[in-house]
Amino acid sequence: MTQAPARPDLEDAGPVETALPPLGDTVEPLLLTELPGPRALAHIAFDEQYTSPSLPRAYGIVPVAGEGAVIEDIDGNRFLDFCAGIAVNVTGHCHPDVVDAIQTQAAQLLHYSASDFYLPIYAHLAAELERIAPMKGKTRVFLGNSGAEVVEASVKLARYVTGRQNVVSFYGGFHGRTYGAVSLTGSKAKYHAHFGPLLPGVYHVPYGSEGLDELEQRIFHRLMPASEFAAVVVEPIQGEGGIVVPDDDFLPRLRRICDEHGILLVADEVQSGMGRTGTMWAIEHWGVEPDVLVTAKGLASGMPVGAMIAKEPLMTWGPGAHGSTFGGNPVSCAAALATIKLLEGGLMENAVVRGHQVLRALEPLVDQYPGIVRDVRGKGLFIGVQFDSGAIAADVEHEAFRRGLLVLTAGDDVVRMTPPLVVTEEQTAAAIRVFEAAVEEVARRQ
Repeated sequence: MTQAPARPDLEDAGPVETALPPLGDTVEPLLLTELPGPRALAHIAFDEQYTSPSLPRAYGIVPVAGEGAVIEDIDGNRFLDFCAGIAVNVTGHCHPDVVDAIQTQAAQLLHYSASDFYLPIYAHLAAELERIAPMKGKTRVFLGNSGAEVVEASVKLARYVTGRQNVVSFYGGFHGRTYGAVSLTGSKAKYHAHFGPLLPGVYHVPYGSEGLDELEQRIFHRLMPASEFAAVVVEPIQGEGGIVVPDDDFLPRLRRICDEHGILLVADEVQSGMGRTGTMWAIEHWGVEPDVLVTAKGLASGMPVGAMIAKEPLMTWGPGAHGSTFGGNPVSCAAALATIKLLEGGLMENAVVRGHQVLRALEPLVDQYPGIVRDVRGKGLFIGVQFDSGAIAADVEHEAFRRGLLVLTAGDDVVRMTPPLVVTEEQTAAAIRVFEAAVEEVARRQ
């Protein structure tokens, strides 16, 4: 047995300032140290001794507390959080209603597997998900632990119910990192490198109407007949691929193709769902009804849970065909129920208003910085700013961090903004000013 690792003595880094306003009342970033600060640097050195080098850390933030749309790091620096743990904390950090639901459930029952037993809160969440699902008829729900897990479940279900093997997904799409999910993923080659062979029977086409031409005119005609395809898995708005909003004909036409050939349409709303675009589900912007919908990230405001919602006639598999020991954990289910209530209580409307505020403010950057900023796009608080190169996007991401704003790159050359849906008008205005300053600094250096 090895000796317990020595943790960094963070007290030697100096005292953290405490005479600050309450965390949730913070409007502007408050930076007390250089970034990363001394405590952060000590922890990063400790972390890098023990954690997997596969973890793609964006920059040197070490968060220890959060409230609303504000994160505090280990040195006491306060940041406006416009990434929300990669679009997860939709109700903000530590929303009191979510915290109360978690604490109440944790005091009653931490775990009992819904895979083998009748866990009451699992069924209650399934009923709520049916109520808010974008399908008109009755549905049934499977709960897992993550987006990747429920994407895997959707492929298993599609193959089971159709008796077919092949699946279509899209270039730029991201569906997870487990074997089936990463086989569907088509956003970056590095996600596939050294992991083959991947799941067979996955065909990729371009995202948008161009890809449907490819599907019908080449894939179905020359490579594999449509009758051999079980499902098409699609993000209604691509997230990790760069906040790509499709042309308006794309999803309705995709629905018609699936109907014509008996193919299941699986909407991957892991990132775009749960109110982020101003509607509960992004696919609702096009009035399209999927056969299966998968969601996770924002479903429980930071607690791990994913859901596959499928039309009831598709749920023909029997006991033991699929399950999960931890899926539908009661504490995560309690957080999800509280999250849905908050989204319907005004947060989706706030996403629309604040999203318009961001887009109106940032769209002029395209004309202001020609050759640097190429596009500003999105729906609700699912926003992407496209730059002339990935290097410029990464520079803007880091300049924003150095100024106290947390954003993330996405796709090849995009900075993505996915703040908590509780973000205020004042916080949004401050974030816009910081982002504009970051773009200005990067443009100055070109």
